[in-house]
Amino acid sequence: QVQLMESGGGSVQTGGSLRLSCVASIYIRDRNMAWFRQAPGKEREGVAAISRPGTTLYADSVKGRFTGSRDNAKNTVYLQMNSLKPEDTAMYYCAASSAGVVFPGLTESKYNYWGQGTQVTVSS
Repeated sequence: QVQLMESGGGSVQTGGSLRLSCVASIYIRDRNMAWFRQAPGKEREGVAAISRPGTTLYADSVKGRFTGSRDNAKNTVYLQMNSLKPEDTAMYYCAASSAGVVFPGLTESKYNYWGQGTQVTVSS
């Protein structure tokens, strides 16, 4: 069974930084990985996606502030978040696609495996 475990969330002030990690129970080298978030009362939205070769795609709202990366040897993906804003407050989820599929970008329905999330709270 595929398990994804996020960590690194917390509470920071505006302008602060956090680094999220997601450790997978399976080899991720053949999978596209992504980060999504969901704020209270809002739909879940894509934040960053990392393709199998390491290409990244970001939501416009986080471009230039967030950086997604992967370490296949550790079966881990990361989300470095800088210049955090109150509107970044949300539960952040890690997601994995099935092995070998075309890079789906930030299309939520194309990711089959999900972690339980880690909370990020940014205060003004």
